[in-house]
Amino acid sequence: EPVLRIYCSAQAHSSVDKAVRIAGIGIKNLVKIKTRSDFSMDPEELSAAIEKDLKAGFKPCCVVATLGTTGVTAIDPLREIGEICHRHGVWLHVDAALAGTALILPEYRWMIEGREYIDSFVFNPHKWMFTNFDCSAYFVKDASALIRTFEILPEYLKTRTRGQVNDYRDWGVPLGRRFRALKLWCVIRMYGREGLIKMVRNHIEIARRLAEMISQEPDFEIVAPVTLNTVCFRYIPRNANSEETDKINEKLNHALNDSGKMYLTHTKVNGRYTLRMVTAQTNVTMEHVANSWNLIKETARNISPR
Repeated sequence: EPVLRIYCSAQAHSSVDKAVRIAGIGIKNLVKIKTRSDFSMDPEELSAAIEKDLKAGFKPCCVVATLGTTGVTAIDPLREIGEICHRHGVWLHVDAALAGTALILPEYRWMIEGREYIDSFVFNPHKWMFTNFDCSAYFVKDASALIRTFEILPEYLKTRTRGQVNDYRDWGVPLGRRFRALKLWCVIRMYGREGLIKMVRNHIEIARRLAEMISQEPDFEIVAPVTLNTVCFRYIPRNANSEETDKINEKLNHALNDSGKMYLTHTKVNGRYTLRMVTAQTNVTMEHVANSWNLIKETARNISPR
């Protein structure tokens, strides 16, 4: 039997690594594809990796494209990736856990151009659609592929409605499931389509304005394109080398979070410690973010480099 291979961007979420282990495919058969300058998956690198694996006798199985990577919210080029998958008969899964919410905005529908190539798609309303944890929406082109894998029918699960309704126990690992859809329905009912669009659009605008403020300061830098609601930046003190700058930014992160006035997360971009501000909390305002930015500047400039 040929060995299966899975492909994803070097920026993809760690859940992909975990999934290949759980599935028995093995972490050594997960191929991390290099990214372009904007941190999105490089389709040319993907095509070359698949061609190389085919020549080596491997079986390309699935590509995981990401809309809104966890670290820097990069957007993988869906159409180009989809065309490669279609050419080789490879399953295309799209992880839109964060950015899927932005697809309610007409001006962000470009992210899903090439949707006809998608085999499965997931996004998390609990990330940016104001729904309490946990709530994920999963779409699949061919449900029978799931059913053939997960279906099992002991006598005590047989019903007269078999074949007349969707038995979602046959669509995944769990036998039972909570009524997660009710939470999402309540959110949509409360805000309405236009209300959700207004809030998401405002979050993106706040991130854009924050990026402008950061760019105006000579001792701060933006380290990744601001595509949605996440701004990745670093404090660059004078006369500090890269390692010292990393340590200072880590100290800054902890000092801000320990203040109890705000909370930042971090990542590493090109190996460098990077701060992340996410402007996606349900009721966040520009005033909140402006106050936080003032605190960041004040705290950073009072941190000792040693």
